[in-house]
Amino acid sequence: MEDIRDILFEEIASKRFRAVLTAERSGVISGVEEAYACAKELGIDLELCKAEGAEVSHGERFGNFLGTPKQIALAEERLIGTLAKASGIATASRTAVQLADGKTQIVSGSWKKMPPAIKQMVRKATAAGGAAFRICQPPMVYLDKNFIRMFGSIPSALTACKKLPGSTVVVQIRGMTASVAEETRQALEGGAGILMVDTGDLEDVRQCVAELERTGERGSVKVAFAGNVHLTDIPDLTEQGIDILCIGKEIVDAKLLDLKLDVLQEE
Repeated sequence: MEDIRDILFEEIASKRFRAVLTAERSGVISGVEEAYACAKELGIDLELCKAEGAEVSHGERFGNFLGTPKQIALAEERLIGTLAKASGIATASRTAVQLADGKTQIVSGSWKKMPPAIKQMVRKATAAGGAAFRICQPPMVYLDKNFIRMFGSIPSALTACKKLPGSTVVVQIRGMTASVAEETRQALEGGAGILMVDTGDLEDVRQCVAELERTGERGSVKVAFAGNVHLTDIPDLTEQGIDILCIGKEIVDAKLLDLKLDVLQEE
């Protein structure tokens, strides 16, 4: 099928125009490497004055290129599409980190729920904003509720982890097989390094922290918290003894960083 743009631009197809990229709100730029790759495919020489993870202001021009009418039309679709979503995620990630003010580590592991085609983009954008996309660095083993159900108990699941020495073991605490306090005790006895209270209930965090303090393990085992956490909750949550705060939808589902492409002049 013939591209309608070839017909529309027939009389001006060989002309070249200068175009600029502008941020329509403040945020954090992500997707830079992918934008250059996209520009190369389009045959344009893109210049961006912002690196991955750099902040951009409302109304700031941060990129420009020369292109034919068709190249510009394609760039308006593809370049903005490459940058806008990634930059929106990076912006939400940076906001979360700033709200935590160094008191709690921010993690967003919800990239795992994204379509395979965009998982790498989501991870990279999360990191560009300053948050982590894993609860800890590998090697690690994450024992979620379904692993625990299949093994039958937290102790049984932790016994299986002994086949992987040197790995940090993360245990999901939900009060599913016993009380939160008892699950915490079981996880500690089995050698867990991180306790993920994945209930969204602050009372569960308090019980978990209290058990760690009772056993003298508060300094050696970290507490993570997740469950419908909003960015606006972060300042209060940093005062609850939480070492790692996991935020999902409000980072990976962040709105686009609005960008626009404008033709300035014929070159």
